[in-house]
Amino acid sequence: MSTKALTDQAKLLDVLEIEATVLAETVDGARADLRIPNCPGLTVGETARHVGSVYRMALQWMRTGDTPETWQRQPGPFQSLRDFVISGVRELVDELAAHEPSQPCSTWWAADSTYGFWRRRMAHETVVHRVDVQAAVEQPISEIEDDIAVDGVDEILTLWFGHRLTVQGVVGTRDATVAVLTGDRAWLTRVTTGGVGAWRLPGSDVERADLARVDARVTGQPSTVYRYLWGRLGERAIHREGDIDAINQLWALIRVATR
Repeated sequence: MSTKALTDQAKLLDVLEIEATVLAETVDGARADLRIPNCPGLTVGETARHVGSVYRMALQWMRTGDTPETWQRQPGPFQSLRDFVISGVRELVDELAAHEPSQPCSTWWAADSTYGFWRRRMAHETVVHRVDVQAAVEQPISEIEDDIAVDGVDEILTLWFGHRLTVQGVVGTRDATVAVLTGDRAWLTRVTTGGVGAWRLPGSDVERADLARVDARVTGQPSTVYRYLWGRLGERAIHREGDIDAINQLWALIRVATR
């Protein structure tokens, strides 16, 4: 299985910095207790603290070469949530820019132990939470470019669903194969009572996603499928065909993987 990002690594670094800035500016002046839609219990303030903390955790991981035990998780004295996010992303971007994406680096996915993993992971972490805070303050949701959204779909299926559930030992309650299609890409997800997995389909094999060969299909525009898989949009946002219970099982398992 290829783990290479489906979009340019330089662009992922730009996306990380730009999206973090939009997130921070959106949080600035907003009520910290505003609830994030579709994320019960999560608020604007908690989201900003989480993002700023994750930036610092990733930075420590890269610098020490191992899972960090301590890092700054909260804004410092007199530091605003905006500044906590901005200062965190600036140092993170500087560290990532100092290394080629292909250069070896400790990560939490053995299939991709490179700095490119962190570029991709931090970019998508930021995009999803930028959408969260914009939705919470009832701003128009800024566009997610198709190539970024398609790469995000790939990441959530291969890394979170395919890898993280396997590490956790999570399995399905029934066997089912669901195809996910968006843009010009397609993936097969397989759930059994013994394990789970997800695979990119080469362009020449997209016809394998036909309903005659799978139990169900999920289709839609890239940004819509991306946000749906991250639990930020409901089922009406995308098109579902075939065995709806199989799709519901996939969606529920992704919620377990990303919680």
